This record gives sequence, structure tokens and C-alpha cells, in this order.
Amino acid sequence: MIVRNLDDARKTDRLVKAENGNWDSTRLSLADDGGDCSFHITRIYEGTETHIHYKHHFEAVFCMEGEGEVETLADGKIWPIKPGDIYILDQHDEHLLRASKTMHLACVFTPGLTGHEVHREDGSYAPAEADDKKPL
Repeated sequence: MIVRNLDDARKTDRLVKAENGNWDSTRLSLADDGGDCSFHITRIYEGTETHIHYKHHFEAVFCMEGEGEVETLADGKIWPIKPGDIYILDQHDEHLLRASKTMHLACVFTPGLTGHEVHREDGSYAPAEADDKKPL
């Protein structure tokens, strides 16, 4: 069994911060924990817009706190997001995530992230087999 505390994990290299300051994500469970998924608590900071396109990962995102919106770029549709909402990127949707109030999100990725991923310029992570295992 694995038990981790969010506040404790935020004091380790499990807390990953975006270079542009838009978000941070605490990776509570990663691929090397033995599951087929990873689980993160992510904060998207108020007033930010983040381009994301997970080409190689399925992601489900549950909003626990804050408000914002997701815009799918293929069709320009905007989905308001508030506490209690989940959005699921079942089509590897390229999207913009905007926070009008800092959003606290519970995120599940399949396949699980290793913790070494870095968003590429196009908003995606490399496929797991291409992960270069650079330290966080």
C-alpha cells in the first residue's frame, strides 16, 4: 500500500511547476508506483491561459475548487468549469484551459506519467517510450 499526503508531497520533487507560472501539479501517484495511471492535484492560477494537447495520454479532470473554462480548438466550443465538474479528454482534444479563479483539479492520466515529462511547444507530452528520464 502507498499512502502520501498532499502537503508533504508539495515539499518534494513531486511538485512540478510550469516554467511560465500558469500552473503547478503535485504528482501523488506515478507510473512507477505500479498502476496503469497517474493521479495529480493541479492548480491552474487565476487569470492564466494554458495550451494543452495530450496526444498520447487519456486525461480525466475533476474540478474541486475555482472556476474557469476549457475551449476545444477543433470546434471553438467553450465549456465552463466549476466545482463538481469533470472533463474527459477522450479524443486527445487540443484545448485551452483558462482560470477565472484559481482552479484546484484532480487529474488522472492513462498511461501514467513518469514525473519527468515537460510540456512541448505544441502543448503535448512525448509518448512514454520517448520520455528521456530527465530529473524534475
